Amino acid sequence: MTPPPARRPAARSPQAVHVAEEVERAVAEGRPVLALESTIFTHGLPRPRNLDVALEAERQLRESGVVPATIGVHAGVPTVGLSTEQITELAATDGLDKVSLRDLPVVAALGRHGGTTVAATAFLAHRAGVRVFSTGGLGGVHFGASESFDESADLTTLAATPVTVISAGVKSILDIRATLERFETLNIPVLGYRTLRYPGFYVTDSGHTVNFSVDSPEQAAAVIEARDRLDLPQAVLIANPVHPDKQLPPEELDGILARAWAEAERQGVTGNASTPFLLDFIQRDTGGRSLEVNVEVYRGNVRLGGEIATALAVTAPAGA
Repeated sequence: MTPPPARRPAARSPQAVHVAEEVERAVAEGRPVLALESTIFTHGLPRPRNLDVALEAERQLRESGVVPATIGVHAGVPTVGLSTEQITELAATDGLDKVSLRDLPVVAALGRHGGTTVAATAFLAHRAGVRVFSTGGLGGVHFGASESFDESADLTTLAATPVTVISAGVKSILDIRATLERFETLNIPVLGYRTLRYPGFYVTDSGHTVNFSVDSPEQAAAVIEARDRLDLPQAVLIANPVHPDKQLPPEELDGILARAWAEAERQGVTGNASTPFLLDFIQRDTGGRSLEVNVEVYRGNVRLGGEIATALAVTAPAGA
């Protein structure tokens, strides 16, 4: 009787998410780690400023004892903790995909590069055990959403992803009042950092308020720990306003936004194309001043995110 052929070992499935060894070790040891998104340098800033800002953020964190975990998709691999070489490559590559949560399986299967949005970055950070994430501005509800249903996937993702996100509010082109209402409906707590005035990304005060504020990284960490003890699924949002001396003059912003929307309507720009078009218009209309505010916002949020990650590391047991 002929013996059956030897069975070949099953091929190993490719790793769904790659977590850099440095990040994985720091998470396991309970050391501070901060997640950073990649769209700021793949889609948000012009070259060569984009790479300078990305690498500066990582240096800023390392100097304060925090491990940076820049998140993006490299050659189809969602990665938590991109290397300097990978960041440099993504920052120099044209035509990268802007990857939200729904796009992750597509770009992974097709082996594409991509910059991850707030939604995708938050998901990947949480999957890797990284508890704190700093970005510039959040997505939210667009004007006219009652008819277009145009609102960011950031909202529903953050309602189901227990990370902490530090931002300077939602992007100024959005309907901030409606976005704050949606945060409330989705049970997402929004805390001002040393303020009850909700920031408007380019400006310190959007004209809207929040119910609670925290005055220190330690207070923020206490809220996060309380959320986790209650086993709640949603993110905690920390709204960190840009310093008044660094903001765009508030009296100018309404006029800039009005011109931006009018030009978008004239050119028939709608849907996913609206946000990059409007932000680019604002940059050109302000002679580049909005770009400087954008960078200042990001620096401040990275700094505060590192401080909150450090405060959490002090209170959390290793491997938590």
